[in-house]
Amino acid sequence: MKTMEEVAVPNLFQNISHFEEAHNDRNPGRQLQKIKKAIPGFKEWFKSTGEATAYHSFDLVTIPYPTKYGLWRAGTSPTPFIWFTNRMFIVQWKSQGRTWTMINEPSETELAEETPYYDSLIKKYGDFLSRKVFTKYHGTVEDYLEKVGLKPEDIDFITYDHLHTQDVRRWVGTTKPQPDISPNAPIKPYFPNAKLIVQQKEWDILPYLHPMQKIWYQPEKYDDIPGDRLLFIDGDVLLGPGVSLIWTPGHTQGNHSLVVNTETGIWVTSENGIAAESYAPEESGIPGFKKYAKKTGFEVVLNANTIEETARQYNSMVQEKLMADPSQANPKFPQFFPSSELTPNFLSIRARPSFMHKRIAFGTIERPEPGKV
Repeated sequence: MKTMEEVAVPNLFQNISHFEEAHNDRNPGRQLQKIKKAIPGFKEWFKSTGEATAYHSFDLVTIPYPTKYGLWRAGTSPTPFIWFTNRMFIVQWKSQGRTWTMINEPSETELAEETPYYDSLIKKYGDFLSRKVFTKYHGTVEDYLEKVGLKPEDIDFITYDHLHTQDVRRWVGTTKPQPDISPNAPIKPYFPNAKLIVQQKEWDILPYLHPMQKIWYQPEKYDDIPGDRLLFIDGDVLLGPGVSLIWTPGHTQGNHSLVVNTETGIWVTSENGIAAESYAPEESGIPGFKKYAKKTGFEVVLNANTIEETARQYNSMVQEKLMADPSQANPKFPQFFPSSELTPNFLSIRARPSFMHKRIAFGTIERPEPGKV
């Protein structure tokens, strides 16, 4: 893996310092206390920056996922798999006299199947079961862009909460031919103007994956990404009025959460948890959640497939829970919208979510005026 040259953060981005003291504390108990103490000040400040002009979700694919990971120690389902729906988000904001557009979680579902974990499932169950029975495809990134009237050149940024399963070569292009999908020439970027925003910490682990991490990444797919298509950030960043990326490590070292201020208050999205009720287990109707919360005193239920830093992920989830405002549909649950949301399936017993956000659509997506970063 090459070391990419550092890319300067655009002037419109602003570093956020509210959680810096907590980030620097390696004692998980003290860190949790500092996170909770910093929340009120952060929320007041963040809301004062304004609101995103548009924030919409789009379902990509519903796929099986191990119950022991998604429901961790709380669920009592006897079935090996639950199902969740992976989605992307289009976010827009106005700054410096123009509209900026970012796609969060634009998963390339076909290439994501080459991740070692999912590749092994397909080989075990076969193409028909894996792709026709177990999996439901809802739409593609390209289809949704066309549907809302955006062109690939309109996209300024793409980002992911972390790089598990992701392959971005088609989105940002490559410097060399790719034997599997473009053997004769480098890949031309589908998004000609977009930069991939990624935490430096997430990028740095790719050449040195731990055995616990390897089955979820495709590190070789990043070898030939052009350096000028990468935009590294370190920690918490305000992208524009009402839009920020907040570092929430634990699920991976470089995980960050999309935090958006809207007309209903603050929304948070990531894959730290796979259901809104993972952030309010005491209110959940999923068998085992209430008992788990009462017995342990835990405030959240982790999505724990790698368990890289369990206490840190717990703290990050509490942070997400407290940053989000209560849902207007049901105030018992926070406006945490999982990028992969637990979804009912007839094959999944005792794992039916009691509350789902399903979809969000704030503001009107518009074609931005041309501009430069």
